[in-house]
Amino acid sequence: MGDLVRFGVSAEEELMVDFDRLSADKGYSNRSEALRDLMRDALVQARLEKFPDTADVLGSLTLVYDHHARELSERMGEIQHERHRLVVSVLHVHISHDDCMEVIALRGGAGAIRELANALLSLKGVKHGKLFLTLPAREIVARKKVAHSHHHHKTSPARRAK
Repeated sequence: MGDLVRFGVSAEEELMVDFDRLSADKGYSNRSEALRDLMRDALVQARLEKFPDTADVLGSLTLVYDHHARELSERMGEIQHERHRLVVSVLHVHISHDDCMEVIALRGGAGAIRELANALLSLKGVKHGKLFLTLPAREIVARKKVAHSHHHHKTSPARRAK
């Protein structure tokens, strides 16, 4: 982590009262923590908007649907199998007698993931859903490597045996 920079922000009192209330409700102990998270999220979203459709991203798609809807489960399965390289894992939850929820972990090209999400979200019987995208996996790993400053020395198998 770099050096901390202090700065002042001017805002209407009512806005600050509402922001402080929201920050407290979300568990932040101070404004700085809340502002840092808002800044990070805005930067991630701005970067995602600029990525080409072929850029590698991570995502999760949450769907709530009527499991009695005619052929819906079969069609959802077909769509996921057609794009199986994007699907990392699927969590299926029985919400009630009529409703199910699926959370699908995704990894791949941004455009392909959006197409998969739209294909599933538009199916008759899907009541609600939301796609969440985040930074590319390579960039998340690269950031960790930059932050990790000391070097590891690889030991050859022959040297370890001594």
